[in-house]
Amino acid sequence: MAREIPFFVPDIGPAERDEVDQVLSLEGEGKIDALEEAFRKKTGATYAVSTNSGTSALHLAMCAMDLKRGDKIICSVNAFPSVPEVVRHFDAEPIFVDIDGDDFNIDLDALEKVLEENRSKKLKGAIVNHVAGQPTDLARLYDIAAKYGIKIVEDASDALGGTYDGRPIGATGADITCFSFSPHMKNSIANAGMLLCEDDTLHERATLLRNHAIQSDGWDKYGNLEYVYDVVDIGCKYDISLLDAAYALAQYRRIDKMVARRQAIAAKYDKALAGVKHVTLPVKKRDHIYQQYIIRIDRNRDGFARALKEKGVHTGLHYIPLHLLSYYKQKYGLRVNDFQQALQTYQQVLSLPIYHNMSDDDVAYVCNAVQEVAAAHI
Repeated sequence: MAREIPFFVPDIGPAERDEVDQVLSLEGEGKIDALEEAFRKKTGATYAVSTNSGTSALHLAMCAMDLKRGDKIICSVNAFPSVPEVVRHFDAEPIFVDIDGDDFNIDLDALEKVLEENRSKKLKGAIVNHVAGQPTDLARLYDIAAKYGIKIVEDASDALGGTYDGRPIGATGADITCFSFSPHMKNSIANAGMLLCEDDTLHERATLLRNHAIQSDGWDKYGNLEYVYDVVDIGCKYDISLLDAAYALAQYRRIDKMVARRQAIAAKYDKALAGVKHVTLPVKKRDHIYQQYIIRIDRNRDGFARALKEKGVHTGLHYIPLHLLSYYKQKYGLRVNDFQQALQTYQQVLSLPIYHNMSDDDVAYVCNAVQEVAAAHI
């Protein structure tokens, strides 16, 4: 029987169990405050607002920006559906942009062209995701944003613990940066997200709206009790649970070790799979933490994936372009060929298993499986 190599397996160690046990025992430090402080300390961000998921952080970012009906937000057509989804919840409009064929991130030339063609007060900003953990050219992105007067929200769900030019992602120049602790979704043990920003107003609004826009100052000057509260806006229920915060805190404290292990696995893949027929390896243009290891298969990608699964190797796809999904295709009358680079990429890409607790033996098995399938691939 074939050996099984899952696409992702969460790494749960003594630190996670200890943090969760402290919550269940009603002991230890405040996990939510500790998690937010850990992000501020590591990234250098001024403000951190924890949420119950990465999607919640993105939606809260749109709330904090006071997005309204008819507003426009640019995003890569190669993103998880949560990106345009949080825009549509306001009856605002996502504007899709094609991708760079090397790193699969948003094509900055195409982005600038869209901005030239959409000089409107309704165009509020862009959500830019970092595919597989390799950021886009942020220096150029920020220059473009300043030139056209738009806000930048970074969806750093794949870039937890990542860097750009050696600096931690989270406070490199975006208006808001959002993270997720469950980018794979499969086998997720806990959900958690984080919103980072530098602006007082964005921080205050995100904090307010995170929990139903409830205001409560505890004892007021008249001696009223702390259970007296007011609701001052339409808010959300996006605050994180203590258990999720405890798990996320333990994971985040080990994030550098996890990143280093994935980078080591990626190096093994690079060496073993270099020159393998039908397979093109990831292009590393900037700092890369390999949240995914995305290869290209020159033809019949699905057949290649099926053959790997028969050998017990499970794979992923990052991502199905948004213009091919039924809702967006029908809503905006999009055609299959509207985004050529994203379409070609989608037809070829395949993500191999890569996670912190993969053994060297697991990695070797995946490499051997890829080599065997490639040798027989038609």
